[in-house]
Amino acid sequence: MTVTQIDVPKGLAGVVVTDTALGDVRGGEGFYHYRQFSAVELAASRSFEDVWHLMFHGELPDAKASAAFADRVAELRPLPGIVRDLLPELARAGGTAGPLAGLRTALALAGAAHGFRPVYDLTTAERAEDALTACALVPTLLTALHRLAHGLEPVEPRADLPHAANYLYMLTGREPEPRHARAVERYLVSTIDHGFNASTFTARVIASAGADVAACLTGAIGALSGPLHGGAPSRALDTLDAIGTPERADAWVREQVHAGRRIMGFGHPVYRTEDPRSRMLKEIALELGGPLVDLAVGVEDRVETVLAELKPGRELHTNVEYYAGVVMELCGLPREMFTPTFASARVVGWSANVLEQAEDSKIIRPAARYVGPPPPQPVPAAGPSL
Repeated sequence: MTVTQIDVPKGLAGVVVTDTALGDVRGGEGFYHYRQFSAVELAASRSFEDVWHLMFHGELPDAKASAAFADRVAELRPLPGIVRDLLPELARAGGTAGPLAGLRTALALAGAAHGFRPVYDLTTAERAEDALTACALVPTLLTALHRLAHGLEPVEPRADLPHAANYLYMLTGREPEPRHARAVERYLVSTIDHGFNASTFTARVIASAGADVAACLTGAIGALSGPLHGGAPSRALDTLDAIGTPERADAWVREQVHAGRRIMGFGHPVYRTEDPRSRMLKEIALELGGPLVDLAVGVEDRVETVLAELKPGRELHTNVEYYAGVVMELCGLPREMFTPTFASARVVGWSANVLEQAEDSKIIRPAARYVGPPPPQPVPAAGPSL
């Protein structure tokens, strides 16, 4: 059968590749949602576990179901023995690459230890159980890898702490202040899913091949590790460090723009108005307060003013990374853990997409246009051996 080839924009921009019931990003409106609910409203009013339940099961749980789901997640947090034993080597091997690099290997190993099988061979319930297990393990793996890399012993998860508080506890070894735990939780909820970005699409492509959940998530982590996708929150703080004071922002931005450099933390490929995640995180930052927040707000105003002058007609506002970096810094997270923290939330969205994709038996297999030398050409004879 001959398949008609269709030319599409580079990077598949704007190309609809499938149907989804998980959510959408409406960039022109500055709005995104999980299922039928505003993601920002969910972050303001529900727990991380409740939104996780929504993404996996299609509905927000009542109080009884919420408690049962949280208890089940807590049961799955501890690492298999073989994974715990090998983590020190993974942390050392990761070096300056950080815990996200170690997570790829550790999660694949954890999947094997738990007996994950190809999603193609599983029932819907079995796939969901593997996905739940993987998502519960990721925060434990990330925090353990971080601590081991700094000569510290991993901190065992606590079943009595909710997801975000437990994550901060495993990272620092101290029970977090409630306001910090809630601030991080709201950030985590806001980053669970965000359309068919590079990592989410990668996870779905692998799921379409019928691979196991750990393989799908490992591929997504690989995509997220690229600096064009997941590395911006700490870089946005580096921007604030470089500027120093709002008074220096104008000259600094002009220098960066004239040199053709990107202003990290500003602009988004989808939103043509203010990023709703940035707006919410700015509110959280203002609630926490402090000199860093004052600097961020002042710099934001000056950068947007200068960008409007230098790039007229373009809507270049702060994106999620800008105030995410500020909030995480205020809550005590080290900068090298900003992107891993993002991954600890996005793994839920990746998994929900994997589960949805696994219901479709059609493998994702696009085409490419060949632009090399015209074939067939004579194969030259091998030269004499030396």
